[in-house]
Amino acid sequence: MHDNDVNPLKLVSKLGLNRRQFFAATTGMAAAVAVTGAAAAQAAPGANGVLIPAPRRGIILYTVRDAVSRNPLTSPYASGFKEVLTELSSIGYRQIEFAGLTQNANSEGGANLNTVEGATLLRSWLDDLGLQAEGNHGSVPSTITDANIAAFDTACEIANILGMGHIGTGSDPTSSAYVADWEAAAARWDFYGERASRHGLKLYTHNHDIAYSFLLDSGPLDATGRPTRSSGIRRLEHFLANTDPKHVYLEMDIYWAHVAQYKHKAYTAPDGSVVTSLFDPAAVVAAQTNRFPLFHAKDGKIDTTQANGYVMAPFGQGDIDYSTFLRRVGAKGSHNPMWEMDTAPGNATTAPNQSMELSKVSYDNMAALRG
Repeated sequence: MHDNDVNPLKLVSKLGLNRRQFFAATTGMAAAVAVTGAAAAQAAPGANGVLIPAPRRGIILYTVRDAVSRNPLTSPYASGFKEVLTELSSIGYRQIEFAGLTQNANSEGGANLNTVEGATLLRSWLDDLGLQAEGNHGSVPSTITDANIAAFDTACEIANILGMGHIGTGSDPTSSAYVADWEAAAARWDFYGERASRHGLKLYTHNHDIAYSFLLDSGPLDATGRPTRSSGIRRLEHFLANTDPKHVYLEMDIYWAHVAQYKHKAYTAPDGSVVTSLFDPAAVVAAQTNRFPLFHAKDGKIDTTQANGYVMAPFGQGDIDYSTFLRRVGAKGSHNPMWEMDTAPGNATTAPNQSMELSKVSYDNMAALRG
């Protein structure tokens, strides 16, 4: 990583590199530091039971979006990227997943940091605070056109400046239930995944529960010629089987995977019979653990009065057995769990700093996790 007193763009010129080459190199160095730190944590006396090594404890900034977006001129609490990152670093977090690169216009750097200059400023803060950017919930183009390819390349350049190892989206590859649409999505993701790999990045998608529901891939057909029944393949299982494992990766949202376990238990087979098929999130990961470099470590309390069967909770205060899950998925300590809680922001009047307070609670529980 660059010396904090050196302008990185001047260093690019001095070394005779283009901007992408320079930041790709710094990404590699940052990754090496993270791996070395993780190995040290694993090897330290008494650390064998730690399930999330200290260098891999992360957070997605969607969890604290209220803090990132609030006006520093009117709030006494951490506001904007620089102040929020400072507080998260002091809590102990070492990995950051972005959820866009915009903040309140009155925060240092201005509203939009999704530029070369803005990303360079963000990178300087990350470096100063000992933080590693791991990914971003941006967007993957819905079509393959020259304009979309150019936009995607620009997003990859920004990711390299920030030092990310991954680039992705918070949406499922498609919301369709039909096999043809998932086949089309797989082809598009293979294209952009290969494109991301040219930039030294891994392209990833994030799941919601519906992506682990059953694919409609069997007859009889409806009036429009579309299948109405299933062979029992789940949507993301089909996606994994039909994309290149060298270019397309997944970030399992463990909460939504458990919601899928609760909701999507049966399918109608081609012969019309209803077949029970229980979903096992940890088994899906363990079967090809290297395709899941990132997790959303989102917790939930069981509540069968709700359609989803769970309600979100701070990490360690829910009913999802993370100790067992992380032991079962393989490659212990190599995944990057990002704490997320969609509902962390509180009432602006009665709980104005709730998301940051819950960030501390959740970090402490991540650090205490043993297995």
